[in-house]
Amino acid sequence: MKLKKILALVFSVSLLITSLCACSPSEKNGGNDDMKTIAIIAKGESHAFWQSVKQGAEDAAKKHGGYKITFRGPASEISQELPAQKEMVQTALINNPSGLIIATIGEGFTDMLEQAYDKKIPVVQFDSGVWEADINALNEKGKNPIVSTVSTSNETAAGLAACNLFNAIKTDIAASDGNYVVGVIQHDQTDTGVDRAKGFVEEFASLADNDLMAKGKYRFEKIVKDGDSNNAYVDALNALVEKGADAIFMTNEGVVKQVSDAIAANPNKYDDIKFCGFDAGTKQIEWMKSQSKAELIGSVAQDSYRIGYDAVEQCIYAIEGGKVAENVPVLGKWYDKENIDEMIESKLVYEG
Repeated sequence: MKLKKILALVFSVSLLITSLCACSPSEKNGGNDDMKTIAIIAKGESHAFWQSVKQGAEDAAKKHGGYKITFRGPASEISQELPAQKEMVQTALINNPSGLIIATIGEGFTDMLEQAYDKKIPVVQFDSGVWEADINALNEKGKNPIVSTVSTSNETAAGLAACNLFNAIKTDIAASDGNYVVGVIQHDQTDTGVDRAKGFVEEFASLADNDLMAKGKYRFEKIVKDGDSNNAYVDALNALVEKGADAIFMTNEGVVKQVSDAIAANPNKYDDIKFCGFDAGTKQIEWMKSQSKAELIGSVAQDSYRIGYDAVEQCIYAIEGGKVAENVPVLGKWYDKENIDEMIESKLVYEG
């Protein structure tokens, strides 16, 4: 009898061990081991813009199922952070993700992107993407892994800003002495900065030249500054004041922040100037809602959530051998005092 009891006990323990061992690896690790990973290396991580991008990316991964994302970015978008971002990309490639989504803050990613090509890892560039010099080098070697570009249509979005600013100031131009100065502060020499300045100038000129009351009564003054230096955009603002600027377009949030601080410190100096911005952020929102005589007419916001969502979706299409769109333009949205709260609620305008 004792032998039978011992055998029965051994059999029961054996069944228990077999049952435990039968669990799949994914069950033991929260169900994630069988999921494919998409590595996202952005130009930042903590800023509200990138947090909105991340949310869109996560939602796209959830929608398609079977995918998870990792999301990393440097502490800031300045050139000194370039080595840190390169290390992030290299680490991601070592982990052999199913796909890579990337926006770089400088040049020098050619070797790493060649690795992605050799490993057959599809790459989607998003936001400002990969710098042109790197793309040209990859194309020359026939090893370009980039399958899709997802970004704000900067020229179109800046054209929207031009349209709204022109409508706000066209009577001022018509009533001027024929020398109304429209200033542009361009935040850098990257494609993003160049395209936004170009899109604004071309659309504004088209509208003004087709308006009999405004044609021939205005001129442009543009200042290009690198945001790495302290108060670069305040210097640009004051240079435009010296040139007699009556209205100023600012091509990104960094410009708006510095200009806003300059106006707060010396409001009377800029009272007669009308401003128009790009991007979003708390400073921009507060300025727009304020009673400042140096009025922020409005701004164009990037749909950061959509950028993240569409980038992941295109990457999944590439991984699964589906139809991938070579270019996915994300349209900007105009906001001003009238619709700003609605835009914040819908997460098209972010605070931070």
